[in-house]
Amino acid sequence: MLPFFLALIPILLILVLMLGLRWGAVKASIAGYLAALLLAVLYFGSGVELLAYAHLKALLSSLDVLLIIWAAFLFYRVTDEARAVNQIGEALPHLTADRGMQALVIGFGFASFLQGVGGFGVPVAVVAPILVGLGFPPISAIIIPSVGSGWAVTFGSLGSAFQALLATTGFSSTELAFPAALFLGIAALITGFLVLHNTVGWRGMVRLAPAAIVLGVIMGTFQLIVAVKGPWNMAAFLGSLVGLLASFGLARFFRGAKVQNGRLDVKVLAVALSGYAILIVVTLLVQMIPTVKQQLGGVVIQVQIPQLSTNLGHITPAAVTKPIALLNHAGAVLLYASILAYLVYRLAGRYQAGAVRSILEGTVKRVQAPSVSIILMVCMAVVMENAGMTEALARGLADIAGRFFPLVAPWIGALGAFMTGSNTNSNVVFALLQLRTAELLSYPAAIILAGQTAGAGLASVVAPAKIVVGTSTADLAGREGEVMRKMLPYIIVQVLLTSLLTMAAIWLKL
Repeated sequence: MLPFFLALIPILLILVLMLGLRWGAVKASIAGYLAALLLAVLYFGSGVELLAYAHLKALLSSLDVLLIIWAAFLFYRVTDEARAVNQIGEALPHLTADRGMQALVIGFGFASFLQGVGGFGVPVAVVAPILVGLGFPPISAIIIPSVGSGWAVTFGSLGSAFQALLATTGFSSTELAFPAALFLGIAALITGFLVLHNTVGWRGMVRLAPAAIVLGVIMGTFQLIVAVKGPWNMAAFLGSLVGLLASFGLARFFRGAKVQNGRLDVKVLAVALSGYAILIVVTLLVQMIPTVKQQLGGVVIQVQIPQLSTNLGHITPAAVTKPIALLNHAGAVLLYASILAYLVYRLAGRYQAGAVRSILEGTVKRVQAPSVSIILMVCMAVVMENAGMTEALARGLADIAGRFFPLVAPWIGALGAFMTGSNTNSNVVFALLQLRTAELLSYPAAIILAGQTAGAGLASVVAPAKIVVGTSTADLAGREGEVMRKMLPYIIVQVLLTSLLTMAAIWLKL
């Protein structure tokens, strides 16, 4: 068990520094990265070549994330400079003045929709500033869309994480879609309650329980049906779209004691919302029209990595890095939307002199620290993976669990997502280990793999790399540890539920 405990050190170090000592992400990521690097060299037998390729992979993975963060914050600055965020915040009380219902509409329905069509960090990057504009505390503005969209991660982004699970294990969607979507659908059922608890506390949660249940049932059920009947890569998108539309109707029944007085200026609101409408339209055009996606997919960054091995015999097979299609990347979509939104707001007379300079300077200033911390976090994760430390962690957890392995399987997925910030990466790293362990213990592999991807999707939103996305757009840079500490209980509840569902599914032989 020594490799297990040693491999645990970098993760524990980050948790202690961020949660206990309240260090910012940059300082904590430096400590975690250096600890992982030293252990990889001194105990796990990593040589110069392995570490060099690991850092190359990490830099490419970081670029995949940073393109979204840079473009997402640019989009935020374009809309904020045009006063769109404030005007949406002023208009929403005309629909409902109930703070809990506002959280359900924006932080559950709209954030899930963005997860369905977007990708890494997009929901929190777009929604957090809107919630701040509505008067929500900045930390809650990050937690609400993060927790609210976690159920849609596995089948969101056109099912990229689920596709990685299928490709890694060789299973078909027919075998895995039902249990995975079932677990996530039940998670969606409690998500509304978690969003409400963070927003209005226990009493408000009870009061708005009917709205939370209706939205959870609608989104979870539609995702389950589409995942099983097809096309599964549209499951989160269609489920969240139906939920978002339903949330508008529900808001009329929960309008609050004091709805905004005065007449709503529809024209002003339409201009303010135009930037977000452009984002949705551009996303749908680029991601869901095959011809457009194919035409924009020609410029790709991809590197061949040779087989790597440590002195202790851990082998990382030769592989090609995840392709980064620059022109149809989620970051590119946000960039296109930013440019078009700027032009619309400019034509509407929303900008003063020097707006472009203000937008660009504000963007550059705010993305510097998050970029550094994300690069370091990803470097730590990839070094650990290639050095065999990640496998040591998973095997240690499996050995400790024994016949209770179904309870642990979602936590292994969650561990991978926490380290890498990605449901997709967690499935790539841990799916085969989960599959082999299930076979050795004679457990249904499909159920274990469903627990893996569900746990990873739900936990991915609390990964340090994703929290940095939120703090960078909610003006909380340096307070990542505080955000993580307050968000973690909600994620633990969701992953624990998935853990119990996985065990129950084994018993019931689903």
